[in-house]
Amino acid sequence: MKIPADLRYTKDHEWAKIDGGTATFGITDYAQDALGDIVFLELPTVGASFKAGDALGVVESVKAVSDIFAPLSGEVTAVNEELTKAPETINTDAYAAWMVKIKIADPNEAKALMDAAAYKKLVAEVAK
Repeated sequence: MKIPADLRYTKDHEWAKIDGGTATFGITDYAQDALGDIVFLELPTVGASFKAGDALGVVESVKAVSDIFAPLSGEVTAVNEELTKAPETINTDAYAAWMVKIKIADPNEAKALMDAAAYKKLVAEVAK
């Protein structure tokens, strides 16, 4: 299982790449593996605003339907439309398969996200 060191993570298994005032995010390798074959993805529209922790979309697999939660507050500036047409791409590489980009409303919220080491520890505890 991959856990890239340059990303930040949530307890709900989303990853975020923060670049200046923009965050790009999706679900982690652990999440896609736990879900199994992903068959459907519902993402928000550009211009929608969310608070950290809000459900902003849905990922559906052959096993389950799960909400996707915003790791940070902000306004959606881009949505990966290609991913909605081929959601199974997430199973191939969860970190290349970004879902949403947001303009970050409060950069201080990033301090609450886990680094790779903390996320690896969380995954190990969940997997027990």
